[in-house]
Amino acid sequence: MNINSSILLVRYLMYIESIPALRRFPMQRLFRRVMQVSPSRLIRLFGVLFLTSALMQPLVAHGAAPNGIWLRVDTQEATLTVMKGDKAQEVFSNIAIGSYGKTYFKMKGDRRTPLGRFTIAWIPAKSQYHRFLGLSYPDLERADRALVDGDITEAQWQAIRRAFEANRRPPQDTPLGGFIGIHGTGAGDLKIHRQYNWTSGCIALTNEQIDHLVDLVRVGTTVEIR
Repeated sequence: MNINSSILLVRYLMYIESIPALRRFPMQRLFRRVMQVSPSRLIRLFGVLFLTSALMQPLVAHGAAPNGIWLRVDTQEATLTVMKGDKAQEVFSNIAIGSYGKTYFKMKGDRRTPLGRFTIAWIPAKSQYHRFLGLSYPDLERADRALVDGDITEAQWQAIRRAFEANRRPPQDTPLGGFIGIHGTGAGDLKIHRQYNWTSGCIALTNEQIDHLVDLVRVGTTVEIR
């Protein structure tokens, strides 16, 4: 590792130590992985690390969508709250998440809901789950970690990065999984919905709840899952 790489890494380590513990954990894990990367790849990744760490700061500090609306998903309390700035506007209770819980490091087929901050990237006209709000997953944070771990190729990482820079839907067919969003129950059993986490990694509301939510959001609305 050359002297310039060492200086950059020390500065990044000092930066993540100033971040609240909940947001610090995934970046510390990524930092340990980065220490094993060759200097040439390290320099290429370092600029992205600063960008993704900035995205993990509180939403109030960074603002929200033009209408001020953003969504806060609390996986512990099983609620989805419609926020305007730092004030709660509406709360949808009894939401369901992935049947195997939540994770910072989601992979394809693990049936876990990814934690982090995303945006609504697309809203299809039809869905088997009544309505669907597709999220900007996988994001750069996960792509960086997966590249360092060897879980995705550099070509896949570049495709995710290009989508992020162009504000487009990221690739949905990498080993990180895809088609993560907020949707209704469709023709599913409401009793199961109220008793169990049943999705493949998405956030599920009732059909009535998602109908109302669709009227409050747009492509670009921020969604924080915690």
